[in-house]
Amino acid sequence: MTKKKKIRVVTGGVFDILHVGHIHFLKQAKELGDELVVIVAHDKTVEERKGRRPINSMYERAEVLKALKMVDEVVIGEPNCISFEIVKQLNPDIIALGPDQNFDVSALKEELKKKNINAEVIRIPYAYKSDVAKTSKIIQKIVETFCE
Repeated sequence: MTKKKKIRVVTGGVFDILHVGHIHFLKQAKELGDELVVIVAHDKTVEERKGRRPINSMYERAEVLKALKMVDEVVIGEPNCISFEIVKQLNPDIIALGPDQNFDVSALKEELKKKNINAEVIRIPYAYKSDVAKTSKIIQKIVETFCE
């Protein structure tokens, strides 16, 4: 009897101040396959892309994600880039993009093809809409509540 190949889903993000929007996204990503691997953005990447340091370090964010039952593995990304080398090593069947991740899906698919990464790219729609399901909104609310 042959063993059925497990479907590996890979996603990535900052995941700073984990909130309900992250949880809904990760649950949906996990439902796409058997294993969910999360690439946590390197602190330097967060600074470059968001214009601020993350509240929690990449190690703290990774530890929190590892504690979630839907997450099977966590990898910390390379500084200042999206590492296709890490993605290639993880050998995903599916790459799950969050609804607010500003990737050009066509360009991403083309880049994956160039790197010989044969993964389907799926953008997960918002499952939970709320003003507090966004890290920047949570930070803003904290500042307004405790710093004014």
